[in-house]
Amino acid sequence: MDNILHINYRKEILKNGLQVILVKDENRSSVALNIWYKVGSANDFPKKSGLAHLFEHMMFQGSENVAKEEHFRYIQEVGGQLNATTSLDRTNYFETIPPNALELALWLESDRMGFLIPALDQTKLTNQIEVVSNERLQNYDNAPYGLSWELIMGNVFPENHPYHTPTIGYLNEIQSYTLDDVISFFEKYYSPQNASLVIAGNFDEVKTLDLVKKYFEEIPNKYKIEQPVFPEWEIQENKQVIHQDNIEFPRIYFVWKSVKNFHPDDSSLDIMADILSSTKNSKLYKKLVFELQIALNVAAFQYSMENEGLFVIMCTVKMGIELSEIKRVIFEEIEKLIQNGVEEEELIVSKNSIRSSFIWELDFLQHVANKINNYNCTLNEPDSFNYDLQRYSQLKTEDIKNVTKKYLTKKYFELRIVPKEKENDK
Repeated sequence: MDNILHINYRKEILKNGLQVILVKDENRSSVALNIWYKVGSANDFPKKSGLAHLFEHMMFQGSENVAKEEHFRYIQEVGGQLNATTSLDRTNYFETIPPNALELALWLESDRMGFLIPALDQTKLTNQIEVVSNERLQNYDNAPYGLSWELIMGNVFPENHPYHTPTIGYLNEIQSYTLDDVISFFEKYYSPQNASLVIAGNFDEVKTLDLVKKYFEEIPNKYKIEQPVFPEWEIQENKQVIHQDNIEFPRIYFVWKSVKNFHPDDSSLDIMADILSSTKNSKLYKKLVFELQIALNVAAFQYSMENEGLFVIMCTVKMGIELSEIKRVIFEEIEKLIQNGVEEEELIVSKNSIRSSFIWELDFLQHVANKINNYNCTLNEPDSFNYDLQRYSQLKTEDIKNVTKKYLTKKYFELRIVPKEKENDK
């Protein structure tokens, strides 16, 4: 297997529990700093959905020694880039900087990990509640198909499930946050014991570890981390939901319960999705878009989370075409896959595509750092690039046939997004 898929790393766990992974690469011209806090929307307080996402915003509003939004200014003035993302299971903050700015980035990250509370006030919270509310309205409530994923998660997962609510939160709950909510959430989850810090690129390993200890090791932990409870569940019956939206073209989704990230069947489901829809010659795309010309696009994907998984097929339909016809064709193609399996050539093409994308992404240092954090937090082994890719390379055609039968014959959820009825159509 390729040497580029193997990394030499040094992992240290500081006395406060912070995990630190150093990956030195003198061939890089920059340094990537990538920190995962193991907290996402699955950890939101009851009736306070979106708190984890709010912190993606609040962490840029200043800390005890860094003024509001100065984190951006400091990094950008040295020619660096930065951003953050929130998912169901983690919140990620990252910078890519020149090597001589690494200490600056470490200081900035440590100040908001250890000293955010003194800088929090009601004015900042009110401001960010307004920002997130507008984001919610613009990207979800008022966007075409914007509520699709929220409707899927809310109908598939039971109400007591941590994945039931949307990551951005419900609007009325976003607007109910108090300063006490924010402080409590931060103190509960934003602690060294709940974080993993990856530093990758061109740096001096000994000096960098000394700097990490200087800026992070004295930050205390305030609470024992409580993990969310994931109840056992199944989709008990085929369920259909119809949602009217301000759209021109209808869209239909089918969702099955599948498996979590890195489950033994996860890679087979990825390949199956790829064979169904990723290219113009894939089974669903070729049938629906080219041969029958009844769809604008179709996509299938395995959505792997840390504790659960969903397999999704989505199709945007041409006007005048019955959604029942689209459904019939999709399930016919699934049945063919169950009965006949896939051709060896199809499997090889899919494997090569996944391998090519995997290796191409390694050109991007921040992407490498983020993968290392994913491997560390999920598999407890930062150097899992070979393992990750081998999950796909070792698959056989029978594996793809088996997972299709195993998961796509189960009960499913169906969502139909249709154009809103006009007054004169009623």
